[in-house]
Amino acid sequence: MTDRTSSYDRPDCAGARTWQTFLRAHALVLRRVETDLVQAHGLTLVSFDVLDHIAAAPRERLRMAELADLLVVSRSGVTRAVDRLTRGGLVVREPCDSDLRGTFAAITPAGHRRLAAAVPTHQAAVRFHLIDPLGAEGEAAVSDALDRVLARLEKV
Repeated sequence: MTDRTSSYDRPDCAGARTWQTFLRAHALVLRRVETDLVQAHGLTLVSFDVLDHIAAAPRERLRMAELADLLVVSRSGVTRAVDRLTRGGLVVREPCDSDLRGTFAAITPAGHRRLAAAVPTHQAAVRFHLIDPLGAEGEAAVSDALDRVLARLEKV
């Protein structure tokens, strides 16, 4: 068996530590926030985000393609999430009058209640798992740095 180091462990790999730390922190924070939501409210993080985005949209409904773009997930991923929420009575599908092929996802009163109950849990989990360890100065620095990354990515 050969002793092979990861390409990220090579000294000539610029930003290797930043990349690895970002990936690990991202994955762990998402996992911990989702665990808190599932345990307290039976909602995955994707389900919470679907409800949150729909509730914030004009007329409290979004086309499926818009929802996929907002969530940065595939259309099939959004379809599966909306299907689960529909079975749970938290979301309904509505036809789009201007495009017969299009469908809206709209939040139901039960969806509003579940979202309202889950928001404090979500906020507390994000604060505990991400914001508190950074401190005020760290939070500002991370936010500023990620804003620069997003600005570059959104230009491409």
